[in-house]
Amino acid sequence: MKFATKAIHAGVEPDPTTGAIMTPIYQTSTYVQESPGKHKGYEYARTQNPTRTVLQNNLAALENGKHGICYASGLAATDAILKLFKPGDEIIASNDLYGGTYRIMVRVFQELGLKFKFIGLENPSALESAITPATKMVWIETPTNPLLRIVDIAAIAAITKAKNTLLVVDNTFASPYLQNPLDLGADIVLHSVTKYLGGHSDTVMGAIVLNDDEITKRLEFIQNACGAVPGPQDCFLVLRGIKTLHLRMQRHCENALKIAHYLSQHPKVGKVNYPGLENHPQHELAKRQMRGFGGMVSFELQGDSLPEAVRVMESFKVFSLGESLGGVESLCTHPASMTHASIPKEEREKNGLKDTLIRLSVGVEDVEDLIQDLEQAIG
Repeated sequence: MKFATKAIHAGVEPDPTTGAIMTPIYQTSTYVQESPGKHKGYEYARTQNPTRTVLQNNLAALENGKHGICYASGLAATDAILKLFKPGDEIIASNDLYGGTYRIMVRVFQELGLKFKFIGLENPSALESAITPATKMVWIETPTNPLLRIVDIAAIAAITKAKNTLLVVDNTFASPYLQNPLDLGADIVLHSVTKYLGGHSDTVMGAIVLNDDEITKRLEFIQNACGAVPGPQDCFLVLRGIKTLHLRMQRHCENALKIAHYLSQHPKVGKVNYPGLENHPQHELAKRQMRGFGGMVSFELQGDSLPEAVRVMESFKVFSLGESLGGVESLCTHPASMTHASIPKEEREKNGLKDTLIRLSVGVEDVEDLIQDLEQAIG
């Protein structure tokens, strides 16, 4: 199947009892057994749920993977992956990444004995010099959050495979519509399903897609043992959202590119970060690695004034100031005080994340209305 057909049909069958075309919400905590241990494949809803099973199969198909596992949140999925390792194991992560990922690594798992290195991975040679025999996993985002840098997945994967090291790619910003890391050599793909996959700002969920049977068994055990499962209502909402993923992503990309061009020509705007701009340092890599450039844009104002940046964010009328991204409505976020506040200021600034950076999640509204809103807010 082509992507649009997979989004609507992969893993989804009409309900065998009623013929309902939409997957039912199996709102149950347990399942009746004919005899001890004799059941219809479902025992207890923490372990498995039919609505969740359909969503997991659908997500696996979208990422061209074999196994999908859904979690209560994106960070619950991150937590499960990190539990694959033991004290003394080293993990290398890109230094431009979601603040919650940094927080769980440094303030939770580092306290439990895992070791972390955060380095810039836009140049794969940086990984060559940083990787050691203790390195068990490399973790990358691409595009990165919030500076929209692009990491060469295939080049990083060639290094990790040679070193027998797992490669995890957080594919949240791109979505499966724009990028499939497993096809480029990644071992595990992670999503905050809350974002583009759900697409409607009405559910919180995470997911992992992979091909390895043994790692899948370990992750399924960890999930069942620790309990970070999504509810069937949320799974239903995401299945509903995915059916329009390709349509939404097309509009997100179209709108974001027009807004990036507009901002790059605005006299009061300094730097604009968007991989679809030809002056983006990794524009050619983005063209090669992705099928579009996504709906995320970040920018800085001329003069680097925090009060002015705050004034702009308070002035929006169509863009809503809030955490998260990937919904049909446009959002504005201040990473330094919101999504990335858990990263120390000196670390943020060393990696290029200024306190004046504004991040836009460009929605699917009429782009002329969005540009007018930027015009009146920036002034």
